[in-house]
Parts: sequence; C-alpha cells; structure tokens
Amino acid sequence: MHKKITCFLPAGDPEDLRLTLEEIKPYEIERKYLLIPAGMQIPEMPEGMQRIDVPSLFSSETFRKIALHSQTDFTLLCTKSLPLQLGPFALQRMVQVAEDTFSGMIYSDYYALKEGQLVPNPVIEYQPGSLRDDFNFGSLLLFETCALIEAVSRMRENYRFAGLYDLRLKLSQKYELFHINEMLYTEIELDTRKSGEKLFDYVNPRNREVQIEMEQACTAHLRDTGAWLQPKFREISLGESAFTVEASVVIPVKNRVRTIGDAIASVLCQKTDFSFNLIIVDNHSTDGTTEIISSFRGKDNRIIHLVPERKDLGIGGCWNKAVFHPLCGRFAVQLDSDDLYIDDTVLSRIVAAFYSQHCAMLVGSYRMVNFRLEEIPPGLIDHREWTPENGRNNALRINGLGAPRAFYTPVIRGIRLPNVSYGEDYALGLNISRYYQIGRIYEPLYLCRRWEENSDAALDVQKLNAHNFYKDKIRTMELLARQQYIQEGQEV
Repeated sequence: MHKKITCFLPAGDPEDLRLTLEEIKPYEIERKYLLIPAGMQIPEMPEGMQRIDVPSLFSSETFRKIALHSQTDFTLLCTKSLPLQLGPFALQRMVQVAEDTFSGMIYSDYYALKEGQLVPNPVIEYQPGSLRDDFNFGSLLLFETCALIEAVSRMRENYRFAGLYDLRLKLSQKYELFHINEMLYTEIELDTRKSGEKLFDYVNPRNREVQIEMEQACTAHLRDTGAWLQPKFREISLGESAFTVEASVVIPVKNRVRTIGDAIASVLCQKTDFSFNLIIVDNHSTDGTTEIISSFRGKDNRIIHLVPERKDLGIGGCWNKAVFHPLCGRFAVQLDSDDLYIDDTVLSRIVAAFYSQHCAMLVGSYRMVNFRLEEIPPGLIDHREWTPENGRNNALRINGLGAPRAFYTPVIRGIRLPNVSYGEDYALGLNISRYYQIGRIYEPLYLCRRWEENSDAALDVQKLNAHNFYKDKIRTMELLARQQYIQEGQEV
C-alpha cells in the first residue's frame, strides 16, 4: 500500500483497543489518534498513539479536529470502541476502490459477531434519498482526506450528536459515498434486539435532544440541495365533492384470524353524528379471517366486504381498491387488522380535526401494547417531532409519519398508493406533504399491538435491507420531485 493512512479510534476498554491496534499493525498507518470524549479517564496511552480530547465522539468539533490532524492521503475512522477484526488486505482493498472510483468515502459489508455467532451483515447502497440518520455504514469508514477536509469546511453548526451525520450529508453533496459489496471486517454486535424492538428508537423521548440536532442537520442539507420547502401550503376545500357517507374506515387484511374481530368491533362501536362505513379489503385470506368478516357483515350493513379479483395486490393496492370504491366516504381512515381504536370517539375526533385544521391528511397518535393490550415501552408514540413549520421537510429523514392516518378521499384518489406491502403509506404521505399541510392529533387514538405476527417484528438482515432500500428509494423520488417543484416555481 503506497498511500498513507491516518487512523482515528475511539477510546474504550484498553484490552479492546489493544486488539484493534494489533489488527491494524500490518498496515502502513502514518499516525494513530485516540479520540477521548470529555470526562473519560485513560489510565495509559497506548504506545504510538496520540490523544485528541473531544466533547463527544460524534460532535462537530470532533470532525474538525480529525480534519486538522489528518495530513495523509486517506483517513480511517472506526466509530465503535469494541474490537475490530480486519479481513485479508481489507484496508488495501478500501484504498484501491477509493482511488479507482474517486469517492469521498468508502464503506463495506461486514461480519457481525452476535452472541458468539459470526453472521454476514451486508449493507445497502447509498442514494440521494438515504437521509435517515440511522443509515448503517458499518463501523469502519475510509475517507479521501481532501474530500473530508473540504466537507468539514462547510460544516457551519456545532452539533453535540449530529457531527458525523452532518459530515456525511456534506460529503454526499459533492462526492460519492461508495459501498463495497465485500465482507471486509468483523465487528461485535451488542444490540441483539429484534428489528421490531429497534423500530421506535427515534421517537423515544429519551432521544429527543439527539433528534432535534439530526433534524437541523437534515434541514440544512435540504436547503443546500434545493429541496427544502417553505411552510406554505395549497388550500384544501373539503366540501368540493358529494359522498354517500362522511367517513370510511379502511382495513386491508390477509390471514389475521386472531385480531380482525377486535379491529372490526372497535370500528362498529364508534359514536358519531355523521354516517360512516367500514371497507374491509380481504386479500384472499385462508385462515378463517373471511368467515369472521362475513359473520360481522351479516349483522351490520355498514360493512363493505371486498375480495379483489386480482391476486397481485399488496397493501397499497388494497387501499386503492377501497378508496376508489363508489361507497368510500369523504375521509378514508386507516386501521390495521392487528390494531383497534382506543375508544368510541376516535372517528368523531378525526373528522372534526380535518375541518378545524383544514388539512388533506391527518396523523394521530397511538399507544404500544402487547397482544393482551397491556402497555409496553416506549408507550405513547405521538411523533411530536412533526411541526407545522418543518414537518414535511423532516419527513424525509424519519422512517414513518405515525398512525392512524386519514386522508381526504379526492386527494388520495389523485395520487394513489404504490402497490406494495411496505412503505406504501409513507410514499403517499410524502407526496401529500409536498403540496398540503398534514394535520396532527397528539392524543392516542388507537392501540398498536406488537406481537410475533407483525410484519416487521423480527426481520432478517436481507429483508430489513430491502425495506430500508425501498424507503430510501421513495425518499430519492420525493427529493427529486421537490427539487423540480421548486425549480419550476410551483411552490405556493
């Protein structure tokens, strides 16, 4: 390896650090620095390392100091203090690809050591819509130093938590973040929770300070890239069309024999001063779900039981089937077949909020419960990160808009949902928010069951990657649409 590298490692357990230093010893590392967060005591500096005191590992100041101290061709950063094991010629490979592709940053697939088991952990391609602050690059990042220094020079804020996020957004504006589809190293994975248990970390109140900084960094990036939308919205006229009922609750379902009855009952008990119906799109259930729906239908003519002729519909396609039905109401209100409304006032509150907030889409809040309807952490999910001023911009960073969701039917008919079973609601919400204000109800409206049959309860890495890649693709499409929307002067 002819190109020199400066290496930055985070302080941690001395033995873990020693193991990592042994791994990088065969490589031509020009200088090695130890990043020491404020308040951490280091009993003894490892031989050949220099210390850099930083406020915290991911602060903006940390990356300014890294840029100041790195004077070699490439800069290597490890983002975890746990031992790292490099594969054969791993750093040579990263440098080779960086030179061949003229990339600003290189990251790769890796092996994760989980509870003693070595598990392949592929990651996904970075794209313009990869705006999630939890995008997984792995823990080993190689920067082209000139690109790093240039990007750091454009970091205007002093973040405590969002420094690395801000840096990679700045890098992505001018440089390629290149993914090597090879397992180049092994890292230890301590967070062994299932995917469904990690899903709501970003709305946990304990992480609020972090999330505020991430939103600020993302908003600045959208401004820099011409995709930031002002808090100006198209007006909505909620009475422009005639409907047979004021509201329709829409439940797409397939094989939910254990929960569909609870969901239906929670709709039929709603007390309103307007007419409503329940449209259930039964996507060819085979487990007895159809028979349960039919038993309710025989007792209540407000239920519209649809079984599509097609067998290629995802959840989005089932929603389209419902909202284009001639008996769909003025407002289409979501309820998942696993869940149920929290009381008999939900539908009234949703419809009243449409008229008071003059919005095209409404998002409520929900309480997390187990199958027995007992509250589980993190409890209330209210998405208070959504603000009228910046919600539609921050929506490009977060992985969901909340629930239950409700829509003014003429608007959803004009856009339609993609025919998929993951991310269809997010794609619709982003599209609506490009033009219209999205209203909010911050009190809990339904109980969200978390159980083993949730579609996102325990995804393997390949399925999780597929989901994340698709949502990043949705964001990429929306980012491009917003840039065009602004360039053409269509913004209100």
